[in-house]
Amino acid sequence: MKEFWGGLPWWVRRVVVPVIVLIVAWKIIAAVLGVVFGVLGAIFSLAISVLVIVALGAAVVILVKKASRL
Repeated sequence: MKEFWGGLPWWVRRVVVPVIVLIVAWKIIAAVLGVVFGVLGAIFSLAISVLVIVALGAAVVILVKKASRL
């Protein structure tokens, strides 16, 4: 590996390799953040859906109780 690295021109070692490393790191970070925000978004969406269902159920119970009193 050392011979391969030493055999590369200086501009490849100093310019091309760091640019490739930055691009790969950017892609990995973007993928990780995408997964994290995707999971958080799914959990948040599920929580909102559950709250809406509970609120609708409570509204139906309240309306049925009011209607039964009349």
